[in-house]
Amino acid sequence: MASSKRFAVPEGAVAQVRIIDSTTSIKNIETEHLMGPAMPGMPVMPEIPTWSFLVESGTGRKALFDLGVPPSWRDFSPAVTDRLFESKWEISSEKHVADILRDEGVDLSSINSIVWSPGSGMGTDTIDAPSHWHWDHLGDPSTFPGSTELVVGPGFKDAFFPGYPAKKDSPVRESDFAGRDVREISFEGKEVLQFGQLRAVDFFGDGSFYLVDTPGHAVGHLAGLARTTRDTFMMMGGDLCHHGGEIRPSELLPLPAEIHLSSSTNYHNGICPGAAFEAIQKSRSRDSNEPFFEPTMGLDIPLAIRTIKKVQEADAQDDVLFIYAHDSTIKGIVDLFPRPANDWKAKGWREKVYWKFLEDLEGALKEQ
Repeated sequence: MASSKRFAVPEGAVAQVRIIDSTTSIKNIETEHLMGPAMPGMPVMPEIPTWSFLVESGTGRKALFDLGVPPSWRDFSPAVTDRLFESKWEISSEKHVADILRDEGVDLSSINSIVWSPGSGMGTDTIDAPSHWHWDHLGDPSTFPGSTELVVGPGFKDAFFPGYPAKKDSPVRESDFAGRDVREISFEGKEVLQFGQLRAVDFFGDGSFYLVDTPGHAVGHLAGLARTTRDTFMMMGGDLCHHGGEIRPSELLPLPAEIHLSSSTNYHNGICPGAAFEAIQKSRSRDSNEPFFEPTMGLDIPLAIRTIKKVQEADAQDDVLFIYAHDSTIKGIVDLFPRPANDWKAKGWREKVYWKFLEDLEGALKEQ
């Protein structure tokens, strides 16, 4: 990236990135549980997936970013399951990520690391409780060999170790750590890099994959940044947002003048003027160049909002593809594992998905 840009990353190697459908499906979650202010015609969130990312360095080192919900989620610690059973959410998962990899011939012993701290997911507790952590990203590390390390964000060990049942209110289990190293990332010291307003560490040491400090949503929340070609990047946003309307529009990435809504019958050929969405913003006392929503669920909401503003610098650049963990807009558009996702820019994925979230707001359009 050119140094004149706000979000500048030094030159480095290219990583192979593959997006894995973890087979997670979460339905019937109230929109206001995750974000606000309320949006007319949008009482519940669209069906929520969880994506996992397999990132491979040219040296052969492999890391998984996120594991989604495992089929065995009912066996999570009571701090998680007690509240999930009380909810009206529809939660399902067909496969462990480990099985998805194995079915495609990936030797699980070749997975060096699981980055296990993308966020707290849908939340099951009060925002200051340890169990407010990422049940919908936990997966089941015991399905991987002991040689695969767990990588977590700052403060994880103090908050959650040694896991359930030794720590009865922990959302994670002792079996998740058994026989494996757990490495906690630090964003202090001379090895820490600065990309725009964000701190990062070079995970593989070759400039191909960085872990980015994105605090606020949960203890140790991390994002990932992979170099997909010499000049392009994919940012894995974790739970920084649960909907594109939490990060867009922004001052750096305003609403387009015209927006194509594939399901719209209200406008000629589905082309909706950006002014119609600006009117929605105005009716909700929001500026046209600020996101439609703000998070309502998280450990430190004001800090999470500040982090989102920092990440908007990357999100606005046409050489960065930002995908959050539950990004439903990419379904049916991006190439999924085992196919690589490195050619996202050449295939025009960013243009196809970045404003697709606006289709969820058609109920509000009808009220204009």
